[in-house]
Amino acid sequence: MPLFLDQIKCGGPLTVTHEDVKRYFLTILEAVSLVLQASVIGNGGEVLAFDMGEPVQIIDVAEELIKMHGLEPYRDIGIQITVLRPGEKLFEEILTPEEGTYASKHEKIYVARNGHTYNIEDIRKILKEFTVILQHPSMRNDERIKTVLRKYVKYYEGNPVVERGRSVE
Repeated sequence: MPLFLDQIKCGGPLTVTHEDVKRYFLTILEAVSLVLQASVIGNGGEVLAFDMGEPVQIIDVAEELIKMHGLEPYRDIGIQITVLRPGEKLFEEILTPEEGTYASKHEKIYVARNGHTYNIEDIRKILKEFTVILQHPSMRNDERIKTVLRKYVKYYEGNPVVERGRSVE
């Protein structure tokens, strides 16, 4: 939002990385309230997810902000589509369907189902694998790090995903 507002003040254009990019939005009050509620609800080691409603297309936000300033999108101020940055997604997934959640005491806070837990020895082993990679930098470090992530993170990008009961590569 601050970037869009600055771009409007400068006469535009507003920059959007892709026409289909969607993001969730919460007001500061909503975010603070949910975090405080989560601090009361949560038990040690739980991962909590907030129900943030439906995601909003960023291009729609850009167009509405322009209109709110009494201007007409694409006529008074342009919207320039750039490119997705490395690692940027078109839409955010709070939790994938495979990971799943269950309800908490609060209607907008969900608890992630933990599929696997690691003991201290497991964690030491994982950290050692990453440490070895990071201590020996090479041009292939990104791929080596991704390989270790795939080994330990079940639904990491690039791992086979289970879709409606069947494995998809």
